[in-house]
Amino acid sequence: MRVRFAPSPTGQLHVGNARTALFNWLWAHGKDGTFLLRVEDTDAERSTRESEASILEDLRWLGLDWDEGPDVGGPHGPYRQSERLHLYASYANELLAGEHAYYCFCSPDKLDADRQADLAAGHPPKYHGTCRPLSRGDAQARIDSGERPVIRFRVPETEDIRFQDLVRGEVVFSTEVIGDFVIVRSDGRPQYNFAVVVDDALMEVTHVIRGEDHISNTPRQILLYQALGFAPSEFAHLSLVLGPDHTPLSKRHGATSVAEFRARGYLPEALVNYLALIGWSPRTGGGSGENDPELLPVDEMARRFAIEDVGHAPGIFDFEKLAWMNRHYMKAAAPSRLAAESVRFFTARGYVPRRSDEAMEFVSLILPMAVGSVDRLEEIPDRLKFLFAFDAAAALATPEVAEVMDAPGARDVVEALADELRDCGRLDRDAFRAAAGRVKQRTGQKGRALFHPIRVALTGEAGGPELDLAVPAID
Repeated sequence: MRVRFAPSPTGQLHVGNARTALFNWLWAHGKDGTFLLRVEDTDAERSTRESEASILEDLRWLGLDWDEGPDVGGPHGPYRQSERLHLYASYANELLAGEHAYYCFCSPDKLDADRQADLAAGHPPKYHGTCRPLSRGDAQARIDSGERPVIRFRVPETEDIRFQDLVRGEVVFSTEVIGDFVIVRSDGRPQYNFAVVVDDALMEVTHVIRGEDHISNTPRQILLYQALGFAPSEFAHLSLVLGPDHTPLSKRHGATSVAEFRARGYLPEALVNYLALIGWSPRTGGGSGENDPELLPVDEMARRFAIEDVGHAPGIFDFEKLAWMNRHYMKAAAPSRLAAESVRFFTARGYVPRRSDEAMEFVSLILPMAVGSVDRLEEIPDRLKFLFAFDAAAALATPEVAEVMDAPGARDVVEALADELRDCGRLDRDAFRAAAGRVKQRTGQKGRALFHPIRVALTGEAGGPELDLAVPAID
């Protein structure tokens, strides 16, 4: 089995495309297959190496390594389409020679007029075949005179194209609604459908797993496979990822790219685990997270993944469920790893001036206070703000703190605490608990009446982490 993920480097990696990459990766790893990465960068105006580097970095961050690709090589390279133009030219000439394709000189204005006429007549727009009758000699004469045609594929008339989709079952398209489509642009660059068939055939891709927005491309590609004498890959078309309002997931819903989720402090294993469950339900077999069958390490998901188990209903992106998963994985992660992942957020707020051994040790120490009460790493510095930005005057100006300090006996507690802490030296948990006990004896206050004024005095906040965890860090 050989599968591929073939992004276009025209922007950041969308989580919907990341899910497609993940499903390919899971199936390859679960079936002892090969997962290859191909960069489809023939859109010269929009493709950039910066985007390519960003996509590859995001895939690596997710843990989705590849067996063949532009950076690791392989026996079927090159793995960038921009480096394979000679192959497309060769196969285009083969199609022309076999009369499976022809040159088309129709202007954009002519094509638009035909399109509008089709729409006005209530017909699906398709190419009218104007240049089909041109002889090779006439076409070559026009090329020699300076015209730059496109190359169109000659679609058979009144034929049904059938394929068995591994997710959707049998799919049928009639060639009557397709029309002769462009395979090579006038500047010599290949169109998507043509390039992808040449690449998948030469790279021996056995299964094409991609989004359902490509399903209408499949009959065109099958026709090209047949004309070129290649055996078609098997196809599986995944449902699109939608937002909570059942429209395509976009920026109006929040983060949409892997880079954005990474920047906001989600852990890669949480995002991978969540994306795998959009449209796929693991068969029974035992999870590994608090007895929850949805919490699965990636190797276990690969073992249990089957493309036949993927549903074809649209997948809804649930931000709350992702947050729940992220909380689980943050709690399970080692403090040193969380410190390495989250120190950038402390630095961005000015709480940690630079990444040093001492800073990493301190961040590791204080993280347990916050991890259980936040959804993502980005929120930790705000949760622990009292350690870095204590402002008594600002605290007393907030209604919550003022309410605590206005309660009977609150100021007596604060004054007694100040006396106890004045000469007690460094506090650990036991020393703090002993000091709080002495304040209780001196003031007669207990419970909320005792510990709320103590919290306000030490943190400037009316709520927060357990005090016996916070106090050693404050001191």
